[in-house]
Amino acid sequence: MRFLVMVKASPESEAAGYQPGAAELAEMSKFNERLLNEGRIVLAEGLTSSAEGVRVVFDGDVEPKVIDGPFAETKELVAGFWVLNGESLEDVVELMRQAPNPEERGGVIEIRTISE
Repeated sequence: MRFLVMVKASPESEAAGYQPGAAELAEMSKFNERLLNEGRIVLAEGLTSSAEGVRVVFDGDVEPKVIDGPFAETKELVAGFWVLNGESLEDVVELMRQAPNPEERGGVIEIRTISE
């Protein structure tokens, strides 16, 4: 089974010019290397802040509206993601419990099964 694992954004990850520190990058690289060696990673990427993004909003019969970022609700944004192979949702939950903390002050990771 495949799973989409989303690391939720924070005010820090949305800040202009934010870059993770060397220790954080090293810890995440080590974790990603482990996932790669176990054959779990299909894809893993970090995203730029919403300031560099747009939303296309569909509202009935009206022409879709394009809204430029940044977007106000940080807790609804995604800062990065993995597409992982796993035996079950529980398997991937346990794996993500071992992930480096995405934000030292309380990060959030959301896991969703990819429809086959």
